[in-house]
Amino acid sequence: MFRSNPLLWSKPPAIWGYGISVVSVAAALIVSRLPAVHLQDAPVSLLLCAVILSAWFGGIGPGLLATALSALAFNYYFLPPIHSLGAKTEEIPRLVIFTLSALFVGSLSAAERSATESLRRARDDLKVTVEELRHTNEALQAESRERRSAEESLRRSEGHLAEAQRLTHTGSWVWDVAGRGALYLSDEWYRIYGFDPKEGLPSWEQRLQRTHPEDRAKWQDAIDRALSEGSDYDVEFRILLPGGAVKYLHTVGHPVFNASGDLVQFVGSSTDITERKRAEEALRQAHADLAHVSRVTTMGELMASLAHEVNQPIAAAVTNANTCVRWLAAGTPNVEESRAAALRIVKDGTRAAEIIKRIRLLFKKSPPQQELVDVNEVIREMIVLLRGEATRYKILLRTELAPDLPSILGDRVQLQQVLMNLMMNSIDAMKEVDGARELAVKSQTAESEQVLVSVSDSGVGLPAQQVDQIFNAFFTTKSQGTGMGLRISRSIVESHGGRLWATDNFPRGASFHFALPAKIEAKE
Repeated sequence: MFRSNPLLWSKPPAIWGYGISVVSVAAALIVSRLPAVHLQDAPVSLLLCAVILSAWFGGIGPGLLATALSALAFNYYFLPPIHSLGAKTEEIPRLVIFTLSALFVGSLSAAERSATESLRRARDDLKVTVEELRHTNEALQAESRERRSAEESLRRSEGHLAEAQRLTHTGSWVWDVAGRGALYLSDEWYRIYGFDPKEGLPSWEQRLQRTHPEDRAKWQDAIDRALSEGSDYDVEFRILLPGGAVKYLHTVGHPVFNASGDLVQFVGSSTDITERKRAEEALRQAHADLAHVSRVTTMGELMASLAHEVNQPIAAAVTNANTCVRWLAAGTPNVEESRAAALRIVKDGTRAAEIIKRIRLLFKKSPPQQELVDVNEVIREMIVLLRGEATRYKILLRTELAPDLPSILGDRVQLQQVLMNLMMNSIDAMKEVDGARELAVKSQTAESEQVLVSVSDSGVGLPAQQVDQIFNAFFTTKSQGTGMGLRISRSIVESHGGRLWATDNFPRGASFHFALPAKIEAKE
């Protein structure tokens, strides 16, 4: 609209405004003096139009210039005597009226142009404002959509998190260090602890009361240490619900510091591991049952050799008893010889009783018992039990036991089973071997305060390309084997904090080694 209407064109530069004043007054004067238009007697309208145009396009300054030029032209060309700029007393009123009229219309024109310019600027500003508002509205709508999308995504995330916590039995929480009060507890946390969310956040004392009395000290120690060190804490403990039910929890806490570096909060999670604990207990029981079955099976295979071992001291005791009777039945009883024979009887009876006791221990089904164990003594016991089996297959038994070997903390019967399994495997590996057959058992101290035991043989050696599989469950190279002996042995050694591995011997045979920490803590 502004570009199509010349009257609404933008105001030209000042020099152009004054030029328009001169041109418009000259044009009005020329037109008024043309004979063809017959305006010689009424030139006022044209000169006023020149003033109006000058004031419109140029403003006050060009309008005043046009008024002055129009007054001069009117006085010179149209007031008698014409063509004279001298004083014309009779025409002064007409000149004054003309000048005032020109000033009036010029000021009106300038004022209207100024109003029009203001209106145009206001319109342009309004358009800019409207455009800005439109962009702002679009931005607000976009932000609103993004917010709705974010809220929807947050709701979905919260739903997924709640579902994940429910599936994993994990509750999240935040508590304040200053007052020990809970700041946030998830729905799953309430379900695990048995609190009602409608009753509000439970206090620290209420949460402490839910902790099992036997585990409160352990739980409190973990919290106090984390508070004093400003560190994470990781603790397993039990909680006791009002109905008497017991749950096992695994809780992990992480410290939160403010800008000043002060510890202000702990955030973390509590996971219900009751089912896992029950499964672990069932697994331990199954492992114990399987180990017992393995021991019984192996002892059954050794019954002939064990009977021979027991018969030896019994037969010796009978012989010594007969000898004692003969010395006492003589005409002059030989008390000293009788006493020596009686002492041999006691020794042989004690030996037989010890053998039977060891056999009963291996047959006995009992939970693991942690005690200080002399590894050399366990080796000697197994040598006694397996000597008959080795003699049966013409195998030389040799021991190299380090003196002053440190004791270990473990289950004696389980360690006996490990040695029995390894020694029986070595005997089996040498049954069909031609040439020298030797079974060597060695004990020594190793690095990191460990006790190292090695069982070496001159048998068929480890299976080619299958060394890594010999400790797998149900893997066996024996026609009558179950494939569980080495698996059970490794599990026992690892439960004692040690490790079990195998190596080849040169020129033939294999060695099995297991290392155990000296005086380790008993495992739960």
